[in-house]
Amino acid sequence: MADKQQLTILLQQLTQLLKTLQLWQVNRPGEHLLQSTQPFAVDTLEPQEWLQWIFIPKMDDLIAGQMPIPKGFCLTPYFEECWKEYNGYHCLIRLINAIDESCV
Repeated sequence: MADKQQLTILLQQLTQLLKTLQLWQVNRPGEHLLQSTQPFAVDTLEPQEWLQWIFIPKMDDLIAGQMPIPKGFCLTPYFEECWKEYNGYHCLIRLINAIDESCV
């Protein structure tokens, strides 16, 4: 099981890095866009939107509710593929990898 304190710190760092890279949005997407059943909501959201509006809140809710943290997920390959053209996103991918590793 993931160390919840470590995961909380990583999620806070992820939020800050998304803001630093100007990938953080002020306005929430429409509810219909957040209801996608596709992995990473690939049909309705950009990768950073999925992190901001689905992944981070879901993980925060699990931590706050003292619920078990899912283990064994692997986000890194998806984001490596999405952002392979963006040299400035290597730090973001490393952080996502750290989140993956904290949940093994």
